Amino acid sequence: MIHAGGDPSPPLVELREVSKFYGGRESKILVLDRISFALQAGEFVVLLGQTGSGKSTLLRIITGLTPPSLGEVLYRGERLRGPNPHASIIFQTFALYPWFTALENVELPLKAKGLAPVSRRQRAEAFLDMVGLDGFEDAYPRELSGGMRQKVGFARALAVEPELLCMDEPFSALDVLSAETLRGDLLDLWLGKKLPIKAILMVTHNIDEAVLLADRAIVLSKNPGRVLADFPIRLSYPRDRKSAQFAAVVDRIYRIITQGVPLPPTPTAVLAVPLPHAPIEAIAGLVELVLDQEGRQDLYRLADDLNMEVDDLLPVTAAAEMLGLGQVREGDFILTPAGVGFAEADVLARKDMLRPRVIEVPLVRHILDVLTSARDETMPQEFFLDELRLNFSEGEARAQLETAIDWGRYAEVFTYDHDSRELYIE
Repeated sequence: MIHAGGDPSPPLVELREVSKFYGGRESKILVLDRISFALQAGEFVVLLGQTGSGKSTLLRIITGLTPPSLGEVLYRGERLRGPNPHASIIFQTFALYPWFTALENVELPLKAKGLAPVSRRQRAEAFLDMVGLDGFEDAYPRELSGGMRQKVGFARALAVEPELLCMDEPFSALDVLSAETLRGDLLDLWLGKKLPIKAILMVTHNIDEAVLLADRAIVLSKNPGRVLADFPIRLSYPRDRKSAQFAAVVDRIYRIITQGVPLPPTPTAVLAVPLPHAPIEAIAGLVELVLDQEGRQDLYRLADDLNMEVDDLLPVTAAAEMLGLGQVREGDFILTPAGVGFAEADVLARKDMLRPRVIEVPLVRHILDVLTSARDETMPQEFFLDELRLNFSEGEARAQLETAIDWGRYAEVFTYDHDSRELYIE
């Protein structure tokens, strides 16, 4: 659905075979792989995908804050070189200067643009009024609620009157009610054409939020990020979350995201295959819940029942798949016979059932092989972290090892001493 006019050629933004990788020649980490799409004036587009799909990196490339490793970004037909002066970005954190008032925070980018003091004050006041903060101009961030602080961020981004408004999880740091209010305010301003912008590009992992707001969805795979789907959301506004049409679009996105599974490991790259970040207790809880639903449940309904976002739910379903306890098919999570048996078993039987399955997980198998070959069957965790750092960032390497330790300890494959920070076979 197009809300505002605009010449479709050239597009406002165009990405041509954009790739991004980090690291050196010996250990390149591919984050984005040959991303191509165009964004027209008048569109509200969402970028969706699991953690690890490169959504935020892609947004920074589009705004010119990060250069692509390969490919190019065009803005109105011209290659983008450096920060895009026609784009503003709103981050998930409020990013306000605590020693400045709301008005002074909004004035900052206007001062950088060289506006006269009177002009920038008038414009800052106008945009604070637009987002509903009239009367709070002289308040400091500590005096404002989370929703109000994010509104200051919106006003600051809008005050420079960008053509393209980019948002990176703008509502994720807010409580439920504040986020819902701010979404409604944004949609009212956009549909009422009260915003001085040509298009909106928003990163989110909240599928409900995406379908509620946007008129087009671009879904990315993970590790690396590739375009899985790019399609319009043809629902009239205001949108009813309880309608069958709304649920059908949400379910479609769930199906697309869950089809983007990683490739099987090769013998030389087992440590590059990421483990889903899901503790065994979460996997067990999922399996038990689905057993109560006769062994099959729609992912959208499952997320709603558990009050979980897609980034929280999908790693758990992926982990259950990896361990052979369930399968994701056509947007549903279905228990396997092993999953049914696991859900019905007691704690000790569950450990016995999972042990051979956990041992077949590449990272767990590698840890077990190293420990078995060590003279005292003990190895410091730093040894495995050094190996994982060749394929993952520091934070992800630690998260991978923590998951492997959780699975290995539960199945009694090996154990871990927090004081000595060593893994060993008991």
